[in-house]
Amino acid sequence: MTTVVMRFDFRCPPGNATPAEELYRAALEMAAYADGRGVDVLGLSEHHSTDDGYLSAPLTVATAMAACTSRAMISIAALLVPLYDPIKLAEDLAVLDIIARGRLMVIAGIGYREQEYHALGRDWARRGKQLEQSLDILRQAWRGEPFDYRGQLITVLPRPCSRPHPLIAVGGNSVIAARRAARLQLPFFPGIDDQSLVDAYNEECRRRSYAGGFVMLPNYPSTTYIAEDVEAGWREIGEFMLYDALAYGAWRHATRRAYAESFARDLASLREEGKYRVLNPEQAVAVIRQTGSLHLSPLVGGCPPALGWKSLRLFTEQVAPHIRSQEEAKA
Repeated sequence: MTTVVMRFDFRCPPGNATPAEELYRAALEMAAYADGRGVDVLGLSEHHSTDDGYLSAPLTVATAMAACTSRAMISIAALLVPLYDPIKLAEDLAVLDIIARGRLMVIAGIGYREQEYHALGRDWARRGKQLEQSLDILRQAWRGEPFDYRGQLITVLPRPCSRPHPLIAVGGNSVIAARRAARLQLPFFPGIDDQSLVDAYNEECRRRSYAGGFVMLPNYPSTTYIAEDVEAGWREIGEFMLYDALAYGAWRHATRRAYAESFARDLASLREEGKYRVLNPEQAVAVIRQTGSLHLSPLVGGCPPALGWKSLRLFTEQVAPHIRSQEEAKA
C-alpha cells in the first residue's frame, strides 16, 4: 500500500515576499487539484506564538480542505489537544468529520514549546493529564448522549460522521507517550521510527489486555521537492528548505526527537542529512517503490506558490501514473 502525504504548515520567513493570503489560497487550490491525482493524505500541523506565521488554526484549514476535496484523508498531526476547551473541540471536530465525510484523522499531542501554553493561558505542568482527560471527554461527547461534565448533564450534537468517532491516535516520541496511548486504548503514531516505542506500547497493551491497538511508524519521511533537474531544483528550493530546517532546529531541546528536527547548518549539510531532498521524477518513483511512501511539502519554507506548483505537477503527471500502474499490477 502506497501512501503519499502532502503537508502544509504555512511557515514563512519574516520579510518573505509571499503574502500569507497567497500561501493559504495556493494550499486550498493544491489540495483540490491533488485530490484523486495520487495524493492520499493532506497533512496539517499546529504551533502558536511563532514569528513566521506557522499554522495556528488547523481546524479551520482542515475544514476548508475537506470542503474542496472528496478522496484524500485530512490529517492533523499533531493537534495540541490540551490547548483547547474539550467540549468546543468535540463540537468542532464532529462538524469537520461530517464535512469530510469520515476522512478525518487526528494525532493528539501535547507539544513541546512551553511558550504556547503561556500564550493561550494553559497549564504546561498538567499537559499530559489534560490530554488524557480531554480525550476521554471527546469520546464521551461523540456518543451523542447526555453525560456528566463538571457536575452538569450536557449533550454534544451533531455526532461525527465516523462511528464510533473519527480516527484519533496519540502522538509523541517517548515511552511515556507510548504507554499513554495503550492506557487510553488508542493507536500510537510516534514522530520517529523507534522499535523501543513499539515495544513499550505493545507491552502496555498486553498488561491491560487490550487487543485492538497498533502503532504506525512514519517510515523515515523526508520533505521532498520534485524537479526535472536535481541541481536546478536545489537552486530553486534550497533556501526555503534550509529556512524550514533551521526554524525547526531552533526549537530543539533534550527531550524532543522527531524527523522534523534537523541538525543542518547550511545547504551542504542539509543535503547530506537527507531529511530534505530534491528528486527527479524517476528517483521519486524509485523511492515510492522502495519505501511505499512519499512526503511532499509544496510550500515548504514559504516558497513562492509557482515553485510548489511546478513540483506538484511533476508528481501528478510523471510520478503518480507509475504508482497507479504498480498498484494495478499487484491487484
